[in-house]
Amino acid sequence: MQTKRIKDLFRNGVIEENILIQGWVRTKRELKDFTFIEVNDGSSLKNLQVILDKTISNYEETLMLLNTGSSLEVSGILVTSPGKNQSLELKANTVKVYGNSNPETYPLQKKRHSFEFLRTIGHLRHRTNTLGAVIRIRNSCTMAIHNFFQEKGFLLINTPIITVNDCEGAGDLFKITNFDLCNIPKDKRGNVEYNQDFFGKPAYLTVSGQLEAEVMAMTFQNVYTFGPTFRAENSNTSRHLAEFWMVEPEMAFCDLEGNQDVAEEFLKYVFKNVLKNCPEDMEFFNKYIDKTVLETAEKIINKKFERITYTNAINLLENSNKQFNYKAEWGIDLQSEHERYLAEEVFKSPVIVTDYPATTKAFYMRLNDDRQTVAAMDILFPKIGEIIGGSQREERLNVLEERLEEQNIITEDLSWYLDLRRYGTVPHSGFGLGFERMVQFMTGIKNIREAIPFPRAPLSAGF
Repeated sequence: MQTKRIKDLFRNGVIEENILIQGWVRTKRELKDFTFIEVNDGSSLKNLQVILDKTISNYEETLMLLNTGSSLEVSGILVTSPGKNQSLELKANTVKVYGNSNPETYPLQKKRHSFEFLRTIGHLRHRTNTLGAVIRIRNSCTMAIHNFFQEKGFLLINTPIITVNDCEGAGDLFKITNFDLCNIPKDKRGNVEYNQDFFGKPAYLTVSGQLEAEVMAMTFQNVYTFGPTFRAENSNTSRHLAEFWMVEPEMAFCDLEGNQDVAEEFLKYVFKNVLKNCPEDMEFFNKYIDKTVLETAEKIINKKFERITYTNAINLLENSNKQFNYKAEWGIDLQSEHERYLAEEVFKSPVIVTDYPATTKAFYMRLNDDRQTVAAMDILFPKIGEIIGGSQREERLNVLEERLEEQNIITEDLSWYLDLRRYGTVPHSGFGLGFERMVQFMTGIKNIREAIPFPRAPLSAGF
C-alpha cells in the first residue's frame, strides 16, 4: 500500500479509503475503550487524528510505546471526523512503532517553548509548529526563486564558495588555511608565507558570488546564483548570520531601470507563490506571530513599488519631525531606522532608493555623470529595511580603474575582472537578495536565526 502524506489527505482524501501514513506522535489521549493519537509527518501544519480501538492486535503493548515523539506507521480507513477541529480522522487497523520516545526526557512538551530554548535543541526544534512552518515556507520560496529565473531563461550558475576576492570590500571574511595553526610558516620579517599554504595565497569563504556571476553573464547574458555566503562580522543582532544564502542574478545589456523592474517583478512572484502554496502556514504566522503578515504580503504583490533617488530620500528624512539615532544628511549610508521610516511611515509600501553617493558604495557600481553618485539601488521593506541591494555595474575600463585606485584596491588581483571590460564589454546589472532576510520578513519572525535550519553566529555553531 502506498504511503499517503497528511497534507494530501486533507486536500483530496477519499472517505472510506484504506490508507497508510507514517510520521511522529504529537499527542496521545487515552480513553476507556480507545485512544486518540495526533500524528504529524512534516508535510502540513495539521495533525491527523488516529483512533486506536482496543480490538487492534497488541493494543496494550503498542500503547506503551506510543509517546510524544515516537515514530510510527498506521494503516486504516479514512473517515469523516465528528470532532470540531478536524474534518478527517484515521481509524487504525494496524500500527507499527519504529522508534519509541521517553516521555520523561523528551524536551518538546505540549506548551510553548521560547525560540532561545529551541535553538539549544536544533536537532528537534523543527518538530514544532512554528519552525516546521518556517521550513515549508523556505522551501516554497526556494522553488519560486528557481521557477522565476528559469521561466525567464536565466541559467543557474554555481559560483565558488572558496575565493581569493573580497567582493564587498568590507573585510570580516573567514580565512581558509591548511596550515598547522601552532606552527605557521613566516619569513624573517614575521609575515605569513602564504605561498606554502594550500592555495598558495590567502583564501576565504565567499561573501558573494557576484563577480563570478558577472563572468558568466558576459557569455550567457542572464544568469543567477543561489548559494551559501559567509561573513565573519562579530554581530549578535536579530538581523545577522555568519552563514546565510544569497540570490544573485546578473544581466547583460541591462541598465539600472531594467534592474529595478526585474527585482520588483521577482519579489512579487515569490510572495504570490508562497501565498498560493503555503496558505495554512502563512495564516498560522498571521495569527500567532505577526497579525500584519498577510496584509503586507498582499500589498507587496498588488502595489507598485515607490521609486526615489537617495537625494530625495535624504530630503524627506531631513524635513521630517522624526527623531533618529543617526543624523540624516547627504553622504551618509542610510541606517535601518532611516530605511524603515521611508517604507513604513512615508510611503507605507516597499520603496526603491537609487543613485547613492559613490563614497558609500562598492567599486564595481557604475559612476553617474555627476561623478558624485553611482547607479545603485536598494529595495526597502517595512519592518526590516533593506532586502535587496544592487546596481548597474561599471562597464567602462578607464572609469573602473579609477575607482579601484581611489579605493586602494590592487588591480593585479582583479586583472581577470578588468578583462571583462577589455574584451566585449556591455552595460550590465545585477542585485543580491538575502534569502533568510526575506523568509524572516515573510513570516514575521523576530530573529533571523529562526529563518535557517541550522543558524551560525558568533560562539554558535552547534549541530
